[in-house]
Amino acid sequence: MKRSVFAVLAALCVTGVAHAKLPVPTEEQQAAAAAAKDKAAWGDKVSTYKLCQAQDRVVAYYAKTNANAKVTPSATSACVDPGPYQAKAQAQAEVGIADSKPVPAAGALQPGAMPKK
Repeated sequence: MKRSVFAVLAALCVTGVAHAKLPVPTEEQQAAAAAAKDKAAWGDKVSTYKLCQAQDRVVAYYAKTNANAKVTPSATSACVDPGPYQAKAQAQAEVGIADSKPVPAAGALQPGAMPKK
């Protein structure tokens, strides 16, 4: 009896903790998360580039060592070097893109404006 009561109380405590809400992230935390996501995407591009190069080396070696091989390195899948990592904010500043609000289309309602009848 004591064990079952203890198990029920433990389960209630765990479910209460599991339903707790996280605080809303600050702008700094959101910016840090966006930067981490951007860097991870760049890392994926670098990995894809290195894999492409390795595949081309394998095909070239196979074609070189096997006289009867009728394969050639694929010209359709050229490896694209992603270049060094550049943060989005830095890249946008170099291109001249400012962090500005988008211009509403003609006839679009502004926030808080009432439509005309």
